[in-house]
Amino acid sequence: MSENATSSIRRSARAPRETPEQRAKKRRIQLSLGAALIVGVVLLGFYIQSQNPRGAVIWAVGLSFGYVLQRSRFCFTAAMRDPVLTGSTALTKALIMAMALASIAYLAIQMKSIGLLPADLNAENLDDLSTIPGNIRDVGVHTALGGFIFGIGAVVAGGCASGTFMRMGEGFVQQWIAVVFFIIGSVAGMAMLPPMKASGILYQEGAIYLPQLFGGWLPAIAVQFGMLFILYVLADWYGKKKAGEI
Repeated sequence: MSENATSSIRRSARAPRETPEQRAKKRRIQLSLGAALIVGVVLLGFYIQSQNPRGAVIWAVGLSFGYVLQRSRFCFTAAMRDPVLTGSTALTKALIMAMALASIAYLAIQMKSIGLLPADLNAENLDDLSTIPGNIRDVGVHTALGGFIFGIGAVVAGGCASGTFMRMGEGFVQQWIAVVFFIIGSVAGMAMLPPMKASGILYQEGAIYLPQLFGGWLPAIAVQFGMLFILYVLADWYGKKKAGEI
């Protein structure tokens, strides 16, 4: 047995155990704090609603997302990191399923906004793809470069944006430091965007919209969900292989 393991066992042995009375007292304190927090959240929701007609809905949705993230430990970085470090693909498969559900929602919104016919996708008013719901933007070298830099930062920080905010709420000091540099990096990126656009090398204008690229909704749906299905099957196979199930 290593020295570190031995010292850890000794510290555990010396640590005083909680009595049933102490555990009950701690539970009462936690319940009281939880009740006070709920009351504070509800009152804050009323105040937000008084400032914004949709404030309460936004507040409730944000809290719901935060709760789901915290309980599920969902993190985009972990979804890419865990298969390499631990062999687990549970978060990877969850991410693929989330992307599929989001694709269905955006598909419905875009169909309603644009129209169902293939000819609607080539209308003159769709020359600017940034007007389509879904935040469609230019893709090029800058996309790969930004993703590479963000990926390095996410691994160093220990989480993506959603994971960082979730762990900030849990009290992780590292994430509070990370979000400061997250903001600094975002501001620096916005400052660098105009010269990158002017260079013509690091930034290429031109968005890619699958329904337009493939000439209709059905081919785009087949490609989108076909790729997600293949990725899910590969992730499931890889996770089972690493776990020794196959």
